[in-house]
Amino acid sequence: MTKRFAKILGCSLLALTTAPVAAHAATTLEQVQERGEVNCQVGRPEAGTFMLSPDGVWYGRDVAVCRAVAAAVFGDPERVAFQVVAGGGRFTSLANGESDLMVRAATNTLTRETQLGLDFTTVNFYDGQGFMVPADSGVTSALELDGATVCMDPGTTGVANVADFTSRANITIAPLMIADRLVRLETYLKGGCDAITTDRSGLASDRASFPDPSEHVILPETISKEPLGAFVRQGDPQWRNIVTWVVHAMVTAEELGLTSENIEEKRENPDSTDQARFMGLEGDLNIGLGLSPEWAYNVIKYVGNYDEVYELYMGDGPEGGPAGMGIPRAGSLNANYRDGGLIYAPPFN
Repeated sequence: MTKRFAKILGCSLLALTTAPVAAHAATTLEQVQERGEVNCQVGRPEAGTFMLSPDGVWYGRDVAVCRAVAAAVFGDPERVAFQVVAGGGRFTSLANGESDLMVRAATNTLTRETQLGLDFTTVNFYDGQGFMVPADSGVTSALELDGATVCMDPGTTGVANVADFTSRANITIAPLMIADRLVRLETYLKGGCDAITTDRSGLASDRASFPDPSEHVILPETISKEPLGAFVRQGDPQWRNIVTWVVHAMVTAEELGLTSENIEEKRENPDSTDQARFMGLEGDLNIGLGLSPEWAYNVIKYVGNYDEVYELYMGDGPEGGPAGMGIPRAGSLNANYRDGGLIYAPPFN
């Protein structure tokens, strides 16, 4: 080794030993635990998905996912700060760290997963876009909307879906873009547009809020695929896994026959090894997530399995509970895979 090279090497080693060590960047889980609550973004109140009770309590299908994540992390479904962000800023709010996850009937698309700095987790509801018209319009099919003015939200995938549909059907639709949902619904109700379009579950929610729901008809055509679920920021696989597997836990619990009503009893006397493993009595499925062994048990105890949540908010709703949307699960894509649907969780092992 030459003296010159030895001198350079010595200086390099000195620089390495004296350089400041970069601070550990806190993971999302660490930030959430330090904060003491999950920042969960939902949309403006919409029946079935996210609603606010008169006494200020959030409930609904997507709200249940927020509460399930809190139950998994803290063992307490109430440790959630619900955030309502305008549609145009929803993805930015998540990407810049203001929200820990976003569960607001958002569709998974190629652009959203590759250009916004976000990761989609897993589907918690399969939907599709449709149209609603006044019952006295005489329109019975979306194919009869040629020349119609249709109210729609400019900040959603629905705009491109309508363009694709009209191109395939060789009809012309005049879009009326209104970003504010309440203004959009009021415009439709006052006859400012001939029809209104959004996801079919959203149309059912809107119709339920009308003075007389029977005066409005959701047309039979479904013009798009809308797989809905939670988004998280890219770059934190642990947090993505937590949110993803919380939803998988709700589905798996249904398959294992575990409900919010029987899970305490089953924890004392499991029927099988897979039930015991799910509830953290055997194995170490919590290790990779960084959660306690009973994380999945807490999700079901405090929130319920997939079917319980679906029936409560999207189905008929049990007597004494929130009014469901009346959207049957049986025979739909949201049925369990054993019943011919697409709701399916990877193995819990």
